[in-house]
Amino acid sequence: MEYNYNKLWKLLIDKNMMKKDLMKKTGITSSTIAKMGKNKAVSMDVLGKICIVLDCNIGDIVDVVKKE
Repeated sequence: MEYNYNKLWKLLIDKNMMKKDLMKKTGITSSTIAKMGKNKAVSMDVLGKICIVLDCNIGDIVDVVKKE
């Protein structure tokens, strides 16, 4: 199973935020941002923190991609 965080990166652009701003507001680490940049899995806790800060739902920031 793979994940795609393109929606998150687009949402950050729309909200005029940088990844470092997201890290500061959520308390997530640069290694977590790096994992997301490589479309790796992160915890639901991390996704929840991001959703609270960005006022969105999980489906607004990540897609699950079927691996063939």
